[in-house]
Amino acid sequence: HVQLVESGGGSVQAGGSLRLSCAASGYTSRNYCMGWFRQAPGKEREGVATIDREGGTEYVDSVKGRFFISKDKSKIIMFLQMDRLKPEDTAMYYCAADARCGLTYTYWGRGTQVTVS
Repeated sequence: HVQLVESGGGSVQAGGSLRLSCAASGYTSRNYCMGWFRQAPGKEREGVATIDREGGTEYVDSVKGRFFISKDKSKIIMFLQMDRLKPEDTAMYYCAADARCGLTYTYWGRGTQVTVS
């Protein structure tokens, strides 16, 4: 049974930093593509960053140069380092994983709230 648990959210002032973690269990993350998504109140969920099996990464334009996605393979944990945070980054952040590495993700965490003031 695959489980994803996010942590590291919180409230920060604009310009600050946060580091989100996603702990995976029930599979070996090396074999899965993973990603971070976010959803702000009244808005649709959007993809923030993804990382594939080989470590290749992609980012939505609005976070390029500020956010960095990575995986700790030995501990099956994915991270999202968020620097120079802006109020528009305020959202619930979710991690997701899928073995097919397509456009959709099968497994989702419950989310961690990020608030930037």
